[in-house]
Amino acid sequence: MKYFSPPYISAAQFEDHLREQGHAVMAPESLRQWARCGATELAALTPFWQDLPVDQHLRDGGRYRFRRHGSFVVDASAQTPLQMMPHRAHWQPLDYNALHGGIERWFQPLAPELLALPAWRQLLLALAATASRLKGEQPWFIEAHQFRIDTTDGIGRPTPEGAHRDGVDFVAVFLVSREGIKGGESRVFEADGPRGQRFTMTEPWTLLMLDDERVIHETTPIQPQAEHGHRDTLVITLRRRGFLNP
Repeated sequence: MKYFSPPYISAAQFEDHLREQGHAVMAPESLRQWARCGATELAALTPFWQDLPVDQHLRDGGRYRFRRHGSFVVDASAQTPLQMMPHRAHWQPLDYNALHGGIERWFQPLAPELLALPAWRQLLLALAATASRLKGEQPWFIEAHQFRIDTTDGIGRPTPEGAHRDGVDFVAVFLVSREGIKGGESRVFEADGPRGQRFTMTEPWTLLMLDDERVIHETTPIQPQAEHGHRDTLVITLRRRGFLNP
């Protein structure tokens, strides 16, 4: 299968490109510079994708998605800039998620051992700093989702709702692992225009960041090339003025 390589942007150009185009992709070596954490620190996060509970809310009847969820606030002006919030449901309006919107979806929380790792803090603070430089210094309400999409039952769908927006300001998609699969192409389109791009993230700790007000996105289904194929991602959303609530 032919893959289109991601249109990588350097750490120095990342924010300008995100401002101009509404999305940007950063390679792992640039991400380490941007987030100020090393390869070993990032690698320490990866084992926490081995213990994700099955997503009980899939309305297409599938059992190909596993996930955990947590909520945070980053306020650079606070004495403690990064604060974890009490565990809460994930909710989206039907306008943004026609398949799973309008319902409170409760997922198991993120592991405390994951949250204690230095790279976790560095990634969230780096995202919030980028968001503030682009849209003004302010508190950012963050939801973090660990996803595993597997192919045990055949096809796995990273975005069963199709091309969509999330109702937030920014969406960050980190590729954590990709094993024994084909497919999984990222597609990004202008929300109000004809332009779009398609590419496949294959290197662990590649980052795709999206301005959710300006673009829509999706990831194509994955198919097995080995007995235990899967695609692991960390998806982090950032929103002004509070979390999405019913």
